[in-house]
Amino acid sequence: MKILLDDIFFRDFLFPFGQVRSISHTRIGIYTIFEKWQHVFPGKVFIASEKLIHEYEENECVKYPANFIPSYEFLKKLFKRNEKLSFTPDCKIVEYPWQIFEFNNWAINEDFKMVTSGRTSQPVPEGNQVVCPENIFIEQGASVQFAVLNAEAGPVYIGTNAQVEEGCLLRGPISIGEGSRIKMGTKIYGATTIGPYCLAGGEIKNSIIMAYSNKAHDGYLGDSVIGEWCNLGAGTSNSNLKNNASAVKIWSRKHNEFVVAGTKCGLLMGDYSRCAINTSFNTGSVVGVCCSIFGQSFPPKFIDNFSWGDKRYILEKAVSDINNWKKLKGQEITEAEIELLKNIY
Repeated sequence: MKILLDDIFFRDFLFPFGQVRSISHTRIGIYTIFEKWQHVFPGKVFIASEKLIHEYEENECVKYPANFIPSYEFLKKLFKRNEKLSFTPDCKIVEYPWQIFEFNNWAINEDFKMVTSGRTSQPVPEGNQVVCPENIFIEQGASVQFAVLNAEAGPVYIGTNAQVEEGCLLRGPISIGEGSRIKMGTKIYGATTIGPYCLAGGEIKNSIIMAYSNKAHDGYLGDSVIGEWCNLGAGTSNSNLKNNASAVKIWSRKHNEFVVAGTKCGLLMGDYSRCAINTSFNTGSVVGVCCSIFGQSFPPKFIDNFSWGDKRYILEKAVSDINNWKKLKGQEITEAEIELLKNIY
């Protein structure tokens, strides 16, 4: 049985995410949505397109919306029965971008059960302070030195070759992705996910930083989602709660207006965007893809794709800058990525 994940209809729901990558590649918990399915159905999960839909017969594939997040129990039942199952209450559907961080506590706990099932953690090295070691899992090659790991409120997962440096304070639920580095003295509160090959520092709470992004210095990030290949300059902070504790509104592309996102919502930043040192983001800020944010005052609450300060980012310059950032992590921008950015531009 093949699994088709369809996100064509849902992309505007999760703006600024889902523009450069399929919604199924959104990281919620330890895994992306795609990786959750792939864990149970290896090699049998595909992102739906018109071509794929016509190629596969109804009896050999099942289709789910890409914004549907299955629980571990749901996936096991689906594998066992080998036929499509209806949604169950223990699963989630992401309909708005702020739900990415709202569901992260649940998602880390679900993924932790999945990734640790039948496996044994590497031992926590001496010199670390640990609370609830049974809820801590350290992968091969990870380095954790003189840190505090508190898994009483939720699990702490540290991925392959990740580094947690001296003096870090980690309170679960937390996921540190493969190859990521948590710099000295960092304070991370749950529910937080640091994706693969990221740099993290300062104070982070209830946020997701997707792959290859940096929040490497002091500053506060809370109730926020940062896309891939982003960089937050030193001292960058966001507000996540209004002074009067009233409802936070964010810009919705689907509704073409500001909509209520609850009482707490910080920064939602799309892929390939960056901000200068000491940038202060207001409550409920939305930043599109490929933005370079700088200036002396608070940035606007909505910054559209390809913004360069208060001007339009020249496409060729944006592509060149992205490539420079990719080279810092040993990669280069591909022709396919360039074509996709041209289409968005």
